[in-house]
Amino acid sequence: MIRHEIDIAVRAARNAGQILRENFSQPHQVFYKGVIDIVTEADRESQRLIFEMLKHEFPDYDLLGEESSKAIRSEGPIWIIDPLDGTTNYARDYPLFAVSIALEKNAEVVAGVVYNPLLDELFVAEKGGGATLNGEPIHVTQTQELGKALLASGFPYDVWSNPANNCEEWTRFIQRTMSVRCDGSAALDLCHVAAGRLDGYWELDVQAWDMAAGALMVKEAGGKISLTSGAPFNLYQRNILASNGHLHEAMLEVLHL
Repeated sequence: MIRHEIDIAVRAARNAGQILRENFSQPHQVFYKGVIDIVTEADRESQRLIFEMLKHEFPDYDLLGEESSKAIRSEGPIWIIDPLDGTTNYARDYPLFAVSIALEKNAEVVAGVVYNPLLDELFVAEKGGGATLNGEPIHVTQTQELGKALLASGFPYDVWSNPANNCEEWTRFIQRTMSVRCDGSAALDLCHVAAGRLDGYWELDVQAWDMAAGALMVKEAGGKISLTSGAPFNLYQRNILASNGHLHEAMLEVLHL
């Protein structure tokens, strides 16, 4: 059954990605959800298509999407969807964004799909079944020294006013690693950890739809995830630390200096 669910999620991600790709570099309607938190018509069209496809195939499953007017959660299976992760990038023609779809059953993510439409890169993970990029298995790095690590992170949408804005953590990591990237897409950052492009990633204020598919990708690629406190990962606690496993304790130490 899970294979069929993954196949439909892949099809939905690819179809939504085609919409995003066709409208990339075109004028967009930009709406503000917050001071620097935006949504475009492409986000909404992508989510509409994904919702329709998933609801048609799985009418009894619930849906949780970033652009929903109402978050729907229950005790049954639930699709967790970010129709355009990297909206700010997309609106500014910065070519780094993705579609993210995850399936949660019994309070556990069992499948994840992340699609980068510009590079035609499809990341897929199944609980207990590993992670792949365009059908080929992927694995985290073996980097064991923080000073040789390439990391990624981001900033909360209320960075202007929130004292917990991740700036101090950035400073500490920049002074202790090879470099740190701010890519603007949590889903892709997590996939890049899974694929060995990054050694680790942390973020302090992210939503379930940003992390769900990518977190599973890291685990299935041999990496480790937790909350930034070091506690077991919880999709709805709005923070995450992901690593290749070797660097996890070192990253936790830096976070808590």
